[in-house]
Amino acid sequence: MTAEAQRGDAHRGESRGTSSKMPAVRHAVGVLRRLAASPDPLPAAALARSLEVPRSTMYHLLSVLVDEGLVVHLPEQHRYGLGLGVFELGSAYLRHDPLEHLARPLLARLVQDVGDTAHLAILHGAELLYLLKVQPEHPTTLVTDVGVRMPAHLTASGRALLAHLPAEQVRALFPSQESFLDRTGSGPRNLPELRSMLATERRRGWSEEDGLITPEVASVAAPSFDHNGHPVASVAVPFRRQARAPESWPQLARHVLRAADALTHRLGGTPPQRTASSTVDTES
Repeated sequence: MTAEAQRGDAHRGESRGTSSKMPAVRHAVGVLRRLAASPDPLPAAALARSLEVPRSTMYHLLSVLVDEGLVVHLPEQHRYGLGLGVFELGSAYLRHDPLEHLARPLLARLVQDVGDTAHLAILHGAELLYLLKVQPEHPTTLVTDVGVRMPAHLTASGRALLAHLPAEQVRALFPSQESFLDRTGSGPRNLPELRSMLATERRRGWSEEDGLITPEVASVAAPSFDHNGHPVASVAVPFRRQARAPESWPQLARHVLRAADALTHRLGGTPPQRTASSTVDTES
């Protein structure tokens, strides 16, 4: 474990010790997370049971959260939901480009380790949107760049995220044969083929793409997750296929997995369990 990781563990230990002395804060955060996870507003009694606190305590917490605009009370339904203040905080979070700030040093380290360009990308509907690109001193010319969109099912970055979405959501993103565009005449042509690829890549822990976007260019990618276990971004390394033999791709993928897991850690998330061949040590 690196010195930086040890300092991070020490800091988290101190944070846990401090938070255990501040149950009101922990319970307030628990209320917000429980409401965020529920499709409908919830009664105070259900929130109290969920967090294992007395109803009187829950009513006090809800009163404060309502005063702060983070929770809204629906008197006719005797229920509570998230308030506008949560949206305002979320909007402020997005304005600060948190993913880019958290990921940039990790991608820079990845580029140093592997000597190729590294990307950070997110899903935007059925497309992949590139947010960040970190290049080595002598980069490979690529069609991908910040702000560029690509068909998600053709890219390793996109499939790394699609592989961890619910089957119903994948079906909604690709509802018909016309959804399956191609650029080079290859790639999944229908939903069963895509699902088969996603199942393989989900079990393995990382995705690969070989010439589906640009002939002679391949890439490997791995997903990063939030605290709900939802895939929020993918880390990828594209490269000239002739520069890396296919048998070396798993080793490259381990570097990519390490960076993706480190971003998951910074986001407060937890990566899924993987096979022994793909498991890596996480550094923050």
